[in-house]
Amino acid sequence: MKQILFVCTGNTCRSSMSEGLFKDLLDRKEIRNVNVKSAGVFAMEGNSASREAIEILKREGIDISNHRSKTIDRKLLEESDLILTMTSGHKNILLRTYPLVKEKIYTLKEYAFGVEEDIIDPYGKGLRAYNEAKDEIKEALEKIVEKI
Repeated sequence: MKQILFVCTGNTCRSSMSEGLFKDLLDRKEIRNVNVKSAGVFAMEGNSASREAIEILKREGIDISNHRSKTIDRKLLEESDLILTMTSGHKNILLRTYPLVKEKIYTLKEYAFGVEEDIIDPYGKGLRAYNEAKDEIKEALEKIVEKI
């Protein structure tokens, strides 16, 4: 089974939304051989997804209310076949700390579209920003699912 890991800063906004959206997309396409996880480079272990992330995905019919943040660690990186970060900053932090991931790490947009652009950070910016981030993520994930 292939494992995909989504990474952001605190694992309460972008990566948790990515995990929820991708699990839903895989389920709708009846793809069962992919395990999806998320974590944060500076996450506080055990926090729930942000209220806004939960609300935005609820509008999509996806429930991430049980999500709990995880801090990235070597084991999680080693177990992952593909690591998708929300920004080039996240990617660079992981490459400096864990050079072993260099063959399997990309920004989300880099893997989807071949351009290393960041997913906007909605943290503290209200529901509109969360919806924009969700739309960016969803567009990328729809390309990525075709590559699996």
